[in-house]
Amino acid sequence: MSSAANTFDKLDWSAIAAQLDSEGYAVLPRLAGAAEARMLAREAGRLTALRRVPLDSLDLGRGDLLYFGAALPHPWAQWRADLYRQLAPIANRWNEMLGMPYRYPAALDAFLERNRRAGQTQAQSHLNQLRTDDYLALHQRSEGEHVFPLQMVALLSAPGKDFTGGELVLTEQRPRMQSRPTVVPLGLGDAAIIATAQRPFKGSSAYYRVNLRHAISRVRSGERIGAELSFHDAPKAANDQHAFDL
Repeated sequence: MSSAANTFDKLDWSAIAAQLDSEGYAVLPRLAGAAEARMLAREAGRLTALRRVPLDSLDLGRGDLLYFGAALPHPWAQWRADLYRQLAPIANRWNEMLGMPYRYPAALDAFLERNRRAGQTQAQSHLNQLRTDDYLALHQRSEGEHVFPLQMVALLSAPGKDFTGGELVLTEQRPRMQSRPTVVPLGLGDAAIIATAQRPFKGSSAYYRVNLRHAISRVRSGERIGAELSFHDAPKAANDQHAFDL
């Protein structure tokens, strides 16, 4: 994944932004090669710096979250910085659509400094490890004064080979409407940019907010390893439950 920065620069960000506007997510196919994705999956069990949190202790399902902490290992730290640089203009345009004065700085370090000044120091980026009958319940990470409206999810195992089930599911709630579920198809090494919590949606006369949550459906067999990169940190809390909005 050493070439990830170049990969990001070569993506069609106009098309990605258009899909994010219309659907609240955009798939980045084959962002990592199969060998690279599997290498990162294997590292999930070897990185002693990861903090393992059982999902049932958070009332969020079954399985484990493996938190990176403040210092992300290679290549995740570079991914996070490079993706933020591409996504900040989209985030600022979304705020403009919604009439919100807040603007995100161009670089991740500057945004994280705002987080620290506001007491948001709890890192949220993690790997997730789900085995047979495990799942991740619907949730969003929207705690704190400085919430970045986009995040990345990636799949480091091969569906149909390493595991079955375990689909990435998004639900979107629009005012006075039933929730709209979407299954986002991901293959080995694919990533998706998804709305963190809220995004603008164009109504008949103006833009309004729609609310989005995401989940991973029950793994029917095998082991599924994925990753989530969050661009904002959470307020320091007594336990991880405070970092989630269910």
